[in-house]
Amino acid sequence: MNNMYRIASLFISLFLFQNIFSQPQAETELKVLTLPEVIQIAGEQSLMALMSRHQFRSSYWEYRTHLARFRPSLSLEATIPSLNNIMESVTQPDGSEKFVSRSTMHSSLDLQMSQNIGLTGGRIFVSSMLRRNDNFGEEPPTSYLAYPITIGFFQPINGYNPLKWDRKIEPMKYEEAKLDYINTIERVNQVAVRYFFDLALAQINLEIARKNYANTDTLFQIAKGRYQLGTIAENDLLQMELSFLNSGTALNEGTIDLELRKSRLRSFLGFNERITLQLILPREVPDINMDYSRTLAEAKANNPEIMNMERQLLEAERSVAEARSQKGIRADLFARFGLSQVANELSGAYQNPLNQQQVEVGVQVPILDWGLGRGQYRMAQSAEEVVKTGVRQSQIDFDENVFLQVMQFNLQDDQVAIAFKADTIADLRYEVTKQRFLIGKIDVLDLNVALEEKDVARRGFVQALRNYWDYYYNLRGLTLYDWQKDVKLVEDFDKLLLK
Repeated sequence: MNNMYRIASLFISLFLFQNIFSQPQAETELKVLTLPEVIQIAGEQSLMALMSRHQFRSSYWEYRTHLARFRPSLSLEATIPSLNNIMESVTQPDGSEKFVSRSTMHSSLDLQMSQNIGLTGGRIFVSSMLRRNDNFGEEPPTSYLAYPITIGFFQPINGYNPLKWDRKIEPMKYEEAKLDYINTIERVNQVAVRYFFDLALAQINLEIARKNYANTDTLFQIAKGRYQLGTIAENDLLQMELSFLNSGTALNEGTIDLELRKSRLRSFLGFNERITLQLILPREVPDINMDYSRTLAEAKANNPEIMNMERQLLEAERSVAEARSQKGIRADLFARFGLSQVANELSGAYQNPLNQQQVEVGVQVPILDWGLGRGQYRMAQSAEEVVKTGVRQSQIDFDENVFLQVMQFNLQDDQVAIAFKADTIADLRYEVTKQRFLIGKIDVLDLNVALEEKDVARRGFVQALRNYWDYYYNLRGLTLYDWQKDVKLVEDFDKLLLK
């Protein structure tokens, strides 16, 4: 039953292979790429990289909005005009009321400049206003009200200054966004490494399958001749035939898998279907030995996760300060000083203006709130403690992750060297075993074992290379540090905003 299943699989694979590759193909362009080239292309044109750029730009404009709150703003408000034609009740000199029709038009211009005060959380403003009223049917029909200059300010008196907290948190969020962008590019690199070695392993598998198919074909033909001479048993002949059939199935499966891996990497890199890829597998790895203390120091200095923890603590403190200000007496101070004048002509509205002052202090005292303010304050304190506990645990987990990554990485160069030597020895052993089989010194089982060990060793070498670069780029993402060049990863953000 097992043999029948394998034979059926072979015919099905051949059918799929014929249907897929017998279709007319568009003219293709071959790109031969190394691992660094794949990583570079991914960082420039992959969808993940493009999305990360747009996310950073969004953070940039959010930060610009924050800066704008601390700069003077100038605004012009105008009503030109407001027309009304209504019936109104008018009190007569004798005290009676009479309904009359009135037609009026109102126009106004208000120019105001304001400035937030970060130190106190208040706001100061300067304004100039002009109003015109037209009462049709009355004498004089037109009057003007001018406020040539008015200076005022508004100041909350409750101990909570949101502007002060914004000055602490918003720059931190922007710096975190910069580190997040670099970190995202490193995640792009990690995905590129994964797709690269997926395709590289598919190339190796197909190469192995082709060699095995050719070898098993040759050996099967030799086995048939030796069987006819009576030098091998029928069981050995059937075993060789089965190996030949299995190698054919593996060849077809490897061909299909190679096209699938090519399609995934091609899509990730932003290439169209006319591009076909061929990868050059790295044969050596750089000699890098990471020190845990230094690696941890770089990670804590550069990783956005650390800055995010610090920001969480500040935001929790802000919530506590805001809740504290809401549970007691709340007061606001508003003051305005300026000049005003009324006249029937525009020029007269600006002659001999009169002083005007307005001072207002508003106080809100909670008398009975059933513990609402106190409860909100306690909840904010509890939330702050939860954040502190979570941050402490996250810091411990972060340190442990760096330690494990460093320990694992420092073993990988030895693993690559061992896997390379094992690949060389296994390949040599198979050639020796094949020659001994040809002269009848060993049976087919020993040959199949040597073949399997050769294939396993070859794949093991590719996997060792993959593990090395996986751990390396994971540590680059954790530390945002280029350990090959021994420099901190940086980005020209001004240039990035212009793209």
